Amino acid sequence: MASDVASTPLIDAAGQAHMPAGADARIVSLVPSITELLCDLDLAPQLIGRTGFCIHPHHIVRTVTKVGGTKAVKLDTLRALAPSHVIVNVDENEKPTIEQIARFVPHIVVTHPCEPADNLALYRLLGGIFGRQRQAEALCGALSARLASLHAQNFPPRRVLYLIWKDPWMTVAPGTYIAGMLREIGWQTLPAAPAARYPAFSLDAPWLRDVDLVLLSSEPYRFQASHAEALRGEPVLAGKPVHLIDGEMVSWYGSRAIAGLDYLQAFARRIAADQSGTP
Repeated sequence: MASDVASTPLIDAAGQAHMPAGADARIVSLVPSITELLCDLDLAPQLIGRTGFCIHPHHIVRTVTKVGGTKAVKLDTLRALAPSHVIVNVDENEKPTIEQIARFVPHIVVTHPCEPADNLALYRLLGGIFGRQRQAEALCGALSARLASLHAQNFPPRRVLYLIWKDPWMTVAPGTYIAGMLREIGWQTLPAAPAARYPAFSLDAPWLRDVDLVLLSSEPYRFQASHAEALRGEPVLAGKPVHLIDGEMVSWYGSRAIAGLDYLQAFARRIAADQSGTP
């Protein structure tokens, strides 16, 4: 049975099959949340490179070589590290860059979770490739418990505008991971059917009148209280609640999703209490 498991290929988000790697695998992560996940899978000793945006867990990643950013990868630095595996993400990393990396790195592992439950397959993919099945299953158990708890509750439905950027204003489409996280607490992102995954819009868009709640993320644009106050003064958003929200807790998949779901549950309860006047 063990030999059958070891010979079973693991399929990534690009449909590429990966065989289990040996203990000498040299891993570079170009995705901040994946870097955190690798550390939680006890793979820090094999993590040899990461982006400047890979900041968690700080006590571990501070000693790992930076290879640029998620979009602006320093290919020469990456090449010099001689990784056996580079882990990328469909939304975070640009396809032309990934194609360049594939010319000199043997294994490119593509990830693309779009719903919180997709993390179960992500844990098992990376745990299977790098020999951390036990750690992966522990994460799966914790995430499954959080999801089951949320699904047993009733959250008031809300139509929300989740802002990720300013100049231009940008939000998220329903098919994104962020929107999937918000659906777990009964919140629907608007606009309902945008043409892009991260659409830009203007503050005179008529669909904004349908928004119940405005959320300003802490990343990738770091919105602050002054932005919230300014938006409350916009005619189309007059009277609508505007709140700051921790973008890492909502947008970071991987192991962060477990704490992220706890955070969203508490956040939703706080919003409901604020609107009902409950102390």
